[in-house]
Amino acid sequence: MATVDKPQSATADAGARDYKVIGTRPIRHDGVDKVTGRARYGADIALTGMLHGAVLRSPHAHAKILSIDTSAAKKLPGVRAVVTHADLPDVASKVADLGEGMFDLRDLSRNVLAHDKVLYRGHAVAAVAADNVHIADEALRLIEVKYEVLTPVMDVVEAMQDGAPILHDDLRTEGFVSSDDAADKPTNIAKVFLHEKGNLEQGFAEADLVIEREIRTATVHQGYIEPHNATVHWNADGQITCWISTQGSFVVREQLAGLLQVPVSRVRVIPMEIGGGFGGKIPVYMAPAAAIMSKMTGRPVKMIMDRAAVLEATGPTPGSCVRVKLGVKSDGTIVAGDAWIAFEAGAFPGSPVPAGCMCVFACYDVPNGRVQGFDVVLNRPATKAYRAPGATQVAMATETVIDEICEQLKLDPLEFRLKNGAREGTRRVDGPVFARIGMLETVKAIRDSEHWQSTLDGKWRGRGVASGYWFNAGLKSAVTASVNADGRVSMLEGSTDIGGSRASISMMLAETLGIGAEDITPAVVDTDSIGYTDVTGGSRVTYATGWAAYEAGLDIQRQMCERAASIWDCDSKDVTFAAGTISGPEGKSFSFKELAQKVQSSGDPVIGRGVSDHNEPGGAFATHCVDVEVDPETGKVTILRYTAAQDVGTAIHPAYVEGQIQGGTVQGIGWAINEEYFYDKEGRMRNASLLDYRMPTCYDLPMIDALIVEVPNPGHPYGVRGVGEVPIVPPPAALANAIHAATGIRMTSLPMSPPKVLHELLKARAASGNGK
Repeated sequence: MATVDKPQSATADAGARDYKVIGTRPIRHDGVDKVTGRARYGADIALTGMLHGAVLRSPHAHAKILSIDTSAAKKLPGVRAVVTHADLPDVASKVADLGEGMFDLRDLSRNVLAHDKVLYRGHAVAAVAADNVHIADEALRLIEVKYEVLTPVMDVVEAMQDGAPILHDDLRTEGFVSSDDAADKPTNIAKVFLHEKGNLEQGFAEADLVIEREIRTATVHQGYIEPHNATVHWNADGQITCWISTQGSFVVREQLAGLLQVPVSRVRVIPMEIGGGFGGKIPVYMAPAAAIMSKMTGRPVKMIMDRAAVLEATGPTPGSCVRVKLGVKSDGTIVAGDAWIAFEAGAFPGSPVPAGCMCVFACYDVPNGRVQGFDVVLNRPATKAYRAPGATQVAMATETVIDEICEQLKLDPLEFRLKNGAREGTRRVDGPVFARIGMLETVKAIRDSEHWQSTLDGKWRGRGVASGYWFNAGLKSAVTASVNADGRVSMLEGSTDIGGSRASISMMLAETLGIGAEDITPAVVDTDSIGYTDVTGGSRVTYATGWAAYEAGLDIQRQMCERAASIWDCDSKDVTFAAGTISGPEGKSFSFKELAQKVQSSGDPVIGRGVSDHNEPGGAFATHCVDVEVDPETGKVTILRYTAAQDVGTAIHPAYVEGQIQGGTVQGIGWAINEEYFYDKEGRMRNASLLDYRMPTCYDLPMIDALIVEVPNPGHPYGVRGVGEVPIVPPPAALANAIHAATGIRMTSLPMSPPKVLHELLKARAASGNGK
C-alpha cells in the first residue's frame, strides 16, 4: 500500500503547522469573470422561445380566497399560460430536511401559490407567462380575485394568546406541551421546544443576584442585492431543467421534485452565480409555477422578482420575544439560567427557534438551566435562515443581561467571560459537550487588543463587548478531481459559491496534492454532474466540501503512487507521496507535474473522488468590542471603532476570513441600529424598498478590525471551523452595551434606531431631571 501525505494533527498549535498553500492569499479563481462582467447570474439567461413570467400577489395580510377568475387574462394577446394553486399537484404534508431548515412540502406548495387563504401581504395568488414581461404584467391586472378579508395578527406574543386570529384551522401544537395546551383546538403555536440541565430551582436559590429581562427584536431581511430568479424548461420528454441563483442546487431539485410530484432524476438544476443569499435563497418561490407554465406551453419560462416582492414575500429572519433570567454568585459565577424564546415563523411553521434554543447559553457554563422555545405562526412571510439563524436574537438577550450583572457586581465584562466561558468539556443546556473550542481565546484576543487597552474619552461615548456562538454544520458533500497532462487539476463540486468557497476548497485540494492553488481549476456544476451535496449554509462548505476535496486529493495520491510503481516496476508499498513529490526505491522520484505528463500514456485517467458526511464541525465563537457616540439631541448612534475577534479554526484564506468577519459584523450592525420590517395595523409593509428599508453603507461605518484566532478543530483534517455565520451574532448586544455605557439607558428592543434611542433618553431625562 502506498504511503500518502496526511496533514499534521488538527490539535496541534496553529503556529507550528507547516502549510504551503493554506494560510496564503491567492487570487480567487472566479475573480476575473466577476470583475469583467462575464460571470452569468440568473437574470442573464436567454433561451430560444423563452417566455416571461409574472406573479399576482395578495394586497391583504389575511383573507379567504373566495374565487379567482383568470378568463380575461388568458384572452389577452401574447399570454401563453396562467396558473393558480389548482394547477399544482396535490402534495401531502411531508417534512423534508433540506440542510439549513425543515420544509413541509404542503406548506411550501401553499406558499408558492396560495390555496384557500392568503396569509401575508405579497402572498402569491396566480402567475402568468407571456411573450414579454410587459404583457405578463398587464395580464395580472385582468385577473379578478374575490377575498373575504380577515383580521391579521402581526405580533408574536399576541399570536400566542387565546382568541388571536387563527391562520391554519388544522394546526395543533406539537412538542413539549402541557395537557391544557395539548387540547384538540386550532392554535398559532406550531411547536414547543424544551431543554433542561441540572436543578433550576436550586440553582436560583443559590444565586446572590438574579436579573431577568425581556428583549424584542424586529423582523429583518438578509439584504442580498440580487433578487430571486428562476428559469425552467419542462421538455417534451419529461425532463425538467432549472437555471436558478440558489444556495443549494440539490435542495432546489428536492423541492421541485416533491412539489411537482416527479422523480428527482427527472429534475436537473443548473446553479447560476449568486448575488448574495445569507440563508434567504434556500427555498423555492417562483420555480414551481414556472415549471407548470413551461409544461403547459412547451417553452422555457423565466421569472424575476422585483424588490418589493423580495421584501414582502420571501423569507426574512424572524422577529422575536426573548426573556432571559440569569443567577450568579457574588463573585460572578453563573449558577442558573432560564430562557423563554418565541420566534415568528411567519405564515407557516418552521422558524429557527430550535437553533436559538441551542445557542442562547452556549457561550457559558450554565450548571442549571432551562430553555423553552416556541414556533409561532402569524401574518408575515414565512421566515427563513439568516446567517446564524436564531443566534443573534437570543444573544441580544443573554449578553445584555450579562452586562447588567457585571455593572451591578462591578466586574470586568471580559474577566466575567473568562471565568464563566465555555471550554472543552462544557455541556450545553441542550445536551452536547464541547470538544476543543476557542471561546476563551476570543475573549483574550479582545482583552489584549490595542482597542480594549485604549482609553475612550468624551461625554456620550461608551464601549461595549459581547460574545456569540454558532454551532456550524457538517452534512453531505461530494468532489471529483481530474489530473490533466500539464499537471493542473480540474475540480468539480456541488457547493454554490457565495463566499469564496471555490478558492478555499481549491486550496485544501492543492495542499493535499502539494501543488499551487493556481494549479486547481474549480467548477460548481449542476445536479447531474456531481454527487449529492447539501446546501451552502450553516457555515458548512469549507468544512464539509473541503473535507471531500481532501479525500479526493488522497484518492489522487494513491492513484499517482500506483502509477509511479507501474512505471518503475516496483511494489506500490515502496512508493510515497509527500509535498507534491512521488518517491520510490533507489532514489527515484517524480514531481506531481512530471508524473501527470505520463498519466495518459501509462494507463487510465487519474480521477479522484471524495465524499464527506462528517458531523464534527466544531463550534464557532466570537467576541466583539465596539465604541459608540450617541447624539443626545437626535438619538443617532455613531460607531467610532469596532473590533471583532473570532475563532476560525484554521484560516484557509485569511483575506476571505477577514471579509466574512467584516461582512457579518456589518449585517449585525444594521440589524442593531437600522433595519426592521415596518408594518401598519392592516399588515402592510410600509418600507418595502431599499430606499426605506435602511441598510448601513460605507458612510455609516468605520473599518472593522478582524482579529483571527486559530484554535484548530480536531474534527477536520486541516482544523477548519465555519466562519461565515457567527460574526453577525454579537453586534446588537455589543452595541446595546456600548449605548448603555454612553447614556446610562438600557435598550430592550431592536433596532436601536434614533427615534427609539431618543425616546429612552427623553424618558431618562424626565425621570432624573438632567441630561444623563
